[in-house]
Amino acid sequence: MKLPFDEQLTKKLDLNFIFVILALNIIGLINLYSATHGASSLENSRLFWQQIAWLALGWATFFTVTFIDYKIFNRLAYPIYFIHLFLLVLVLLIGKKSLGAQRWLNLGFFRFQPSETIKLSIVLIMAHILSTKKIKKSGLQFKDLLYPLFVVSIPFLLIVKQPDLGTALLIVLIVFSMLFFAKIKRNLLIAFFILGLIGASLGWNFALKPYQKGRIMTFLSPGSDPRGAGYNSIQSKIAVGSGKFWGKGFRKGTQSQLEFLPERHTDFIYSVLSEEHGFLGSFTTLAIYIYLLFLCLQIGSRAKDRFGMFVVLGVTAFIFWHMFINICMVIGLMPIVGVPLPLLSYGGSSMLATMAGLGLISAVAYRRYLF
Repeated sequence: MKLPFDEQLTKKLDLNFIFVILALNIIGLINLYSATHGASSLENSRLFWQQIAWLALGWATFFTVTFIDYKIFNRLAYPIYFIHLFLLVLVLLIGKKSLGAQRWLNLGFFRFQPSETIKLSIVLIMAHILSTKKIKKSGLQFKDLLYPLFVVSIPFLLIVKQPDLGTALLIVLIVFSMLFFAKIKRNLLIAFFILGLIGASLGWNFALKPYQKGRIMTFLSPGSDPRGAGYNSIQSKIAVGSGKFWGKGFRKGTQSQLEFLPERHTDFIYSVLSEEHGFLGSFTTLAIYIYLLFLCLQIGSRAKDRFGMFVVLGVTAFIFWHMFINICMVIGLMPIVGVPLPLLSYGGSSMLATMAGLGLISAVAYRRYLF
């Protein structure tokens, strides 16, 4: 059986794309080392070495996906989607609970979070659906959106049930980003905006749990509960602000090293970066992210088929919204929703999903040489 590999692809590696990803990996490891080697973090120091292992596996995934003809994922979009639905149901039945949420499957050697990798499954299924539709010049009509929205609504509801509103929100943003680029009629955009406002109102009154409402209220007024719901946001903003322009220096951040900053290796990794390396370091990192997104869009514009183009747009939206929400969260512009920063935050499932997504973009880029 001939595998869908091409020997010439090894000669077509885009080193610019790879070096930008590698730069973020290095920044992430340096930052994670500092975040996990604080005053009393001897036990947490193992997270640094675990992240190196996940990073190595992530790069293996990146190159594996790169060397596979991405068109095979067009045919596998539905099987991958249904496998993830099964895993999400399994999470609700036998998943491991932590901090009031049931999001992980305990596989023995690590905890797998299907809600992280299903984002890529959503990208693939949406790319498959949109690439097969004949879109009129006026844009997608309401009837064109019924099926794709139904397909997305099932994993969305399963993830809300966990509960994981941050991931559910990301799925909505990724899907609508893809639909926006596919072009939706203007009156439908207005209708969705109005429905979104109505849905937010209904969700506040009937769906959100007390602690989730507390996060939103604390976002509006963190000082109202400085030792409770507002603690994370306050400590994060102190860390970011105290870095000033140059930063306090590597492993010299008081908020992170003295462990006032919670979840500093995951959700608030950017706070550690800002405190220790200041505006200069945090802005440089942000600029590298923006350059990565630019390269992704450039690859998407050169894709040789509609499926490849939509895959690139979906993965780019995946990275952008993760980055945007996480940074806005740590600087106090959005409520705390527990969204990791791609390539910087600690986490095996997140790292593998991100590197697999970047591998898909890489596969689209390299396949253009074959036409």
